[in-house]
Amino acid sequence: MKEYVTNKVSDLRKQKQATQEEVAHKIGVSRQTVFAIEKGNYIPSLLLGIKIAKFFKKKVEEVFIYHEK
Repeated sequence: MKEYVTNKVSDLRKQKQATQEEVAHKIGVSRQTVFAIEKGNYIPSLLLGIKIAKFFKKKVEEVFIYHEK
């Protein structure tokens, strides 16, 4: 079984009209980390995932989607 996680960080950020830099500053990471998360190259820790969800005023499950095939 293949498991993976996708996310809606880029879409939510654009809806909020925020830059990657602004998101990074608010959640305490680098812009490069936000970029990597958006591209799916990095899955954040649970703590960081919660911070991201809180920034967008969403549940973690609304931002990060678990898939299994």
